[in-house]
Amino acid sequence: MHTYMGMRNVKICIIQDDDVAAVRDGTLSIHRLKKCLDDPHAREITTLKMEIQQIMKGNYDYFMLKEIFEQPESVVNTMRGRVRFDSKSVVLGGIKDFIPEIKRCRRLMLIGCGTSYHSAVATRQLLEELTELPVMVELASDFLDRNTPIFRDDVCFFISQSGETADSLMALRYCKQRGALIVGITNTVGSSICRESHCGVHINAGPEIGVASTKAYTSQFISLVMFALVMSEDRLSLQQRRLEIIQALYELPDHIRQVLKLDSQVQELAKDLFQHKSLLIMGRGYNFATCLEGALKVKELTYMHSEGIMAGELKHGPLALIDDRMPVMMIVLRDPVYIKCINALQQVTSRKGCPIIICEEGDEETKSYSSRSLEIPRTVDCLQGILTVIPMQLLSYHIAVLRGCDVDCPRNLAKSVTVE
Repeated sequence: MHTYMGMRNVKICIIQDDDVAAVRDGTLSIHRLKKCLDDPHAREITTLKMEIQQIMKGNYDYFMLKEIFEQPESVVNTMRGRVRFDSKSVVLGGIKDFIPEIKRCRRLMLIGCGTSYHSAVATRQLLEELTELPVMVELASDFLDRNTPIFRDDVCFFISQSGETADSLMALRYCKQRGALIVGITNTVGSSICRESHCGVHINAGPEIGVASTKAYTSQFISLVMFALVMSEDRLSLQQRRLEIIQALYELPDHIRQVLKLDSQVQELAKDLFQHKSLLIMGRGYNFATCLEGALKVKELTYMHSEGIMAGELKHGPLALIDDRMPVMMIVLRDPVYIKCINALQQVTSRKGCPIIICEEGDEETKSYSSRSLEIPRTVDCLQGILTVIPMQLLSYHIAVLRGCDVDCPRNLAKSVTVE
């Protein structure tokens, strides 16, 4: 490893299954436990280049806070060279040659764990709309437990920040054995999922050091949106919708910067919430994934109980939890499910609930139902989830700090889950 002009170059050798590596007197030798005729004898040495600034905290107290505030840049890096705003086109080089095969498939399957699973939930509706294919979203562990039927004309997406998640990797091998096309969505070049996929998209979010995933989530989200745009490029009936989304992607970095300016408001909210034992987060449609992801962030960082609830399911049980002492956050934006969300909001307020609302800028009608509100810029419905998740990331961070928790290394958790 050597450092030159602010860059750190690291030489790595990827060890395969059944390899045993021995280092002696500065020399590396690799031996095989099982010998096969088709085993390559040589192991490739790769040089990774990384800016030292990327792996330093800078002026931030925690890596997680730095990664939240890096999102205007990380989303640009995810789109760079792929979304061509001048010609309103999208090119994904890693899967370009496989697009005809993907268009002929029976169904799309999105498989992941934790935050990666939530990025699949967030984009499922758009993928169904733009590809006109059935889209299944699966937790990797449950997918394996059920011995889910997989067919040769399925396309399976495996989403993982590290590319080493054990359950996702086992599910990948299960699908590959059954002849499905494997697409990897990872943030780590040379990772196991990256190497074992037929094709893939590198999300280019940059190093993510905090255990709780933030910028990788928004980059995974955008990668799947870009895939949906590629799949619909030759559909005349969807061209207006595509142009709306591409324009919204162009405006996205500025919108994220606007949302990050809410940090001081979110900090004040955290001071009111950090002593509570529970937090309910409600929404529906494109924002339901934000509820799940926000609740996960609160759980893993603050050790508080939190639950993401589909607003449409409120009367099927969760409404019994509502009273004047239960903190509730609701995401109510001017999208196709706005009227239904207002109905759920009225149900909460009529039970003496005091909801904190995430709404659009200048929406005085919606704000009138809330005790407090956070206003975000208006954008196309399918990208709302990127803007609504950022206040939840900031809220979980500030609550964790107020409760004295270790933000970057929450108890009992690891950045990459490499066991089943």
